[in-house]
Amino acid sequence: MKVMSPVNVEGRAKLGIRAGDTVRVIQKIVELKKGRGTDKKEKVTKTARTQAFEGLVLAVKHGTEPGATFTVRTTLSGVGVEKIFPLYSPAIDSIEIVRRSKVRRAKLYFIREKAAKEVKRQLRNARQMNLESDETIAAPLPETEPEPISEPPPAPPPEPDTTITETQKPVAA
Repeated sequence: MKVMSPVNVEGRAKLGIRAGDTVRVIQKIVELKKGRGTDKKEKVTKTARTQAFEGLVLAVKHGTEPGATFTVRTTLSGVGVEKIFPLYSPAIDSIEIVRRSKVRRAKLYFIREKAAKEVKRQLRNARQMNLESDETIAAPLPETEPEPISEPPPAPPPEPDTTITETQKPVAA
């Protein structure tokens, strides 16, 4: 008995997706639109479109088993986005490996914090750059005479301690 599948199971298993790969996942998205037609009956229209999601594979879980998944992370408009795709999902049209990277971990979850730190550093640099914008450099401040700072007179030296203390007591003979 041959099982019909809309997914090329052998092809996806041989693809060998692993952590550190940069992949492009092209998936079909079906949008349902409800509305009333000219005969005033409810109608549901389906429109299908394809969407590409390209990013770094953080983890592959369950290898090439039927329930296998892989997590892809990318940054869209400065926000980190992660999607978990089932490997054999019929909604996925194709999976392309764009680039393979050599990594020394099976799960690259540390990339999340690393990316957040990098974004914070970029924001900090942007804030520092905003202090010196084009407008502030183009319009110099008017110069004024600096007022001389008068120093207080030096304090007199402290007086030496003149108290005499008796350290030895006479010994009785």
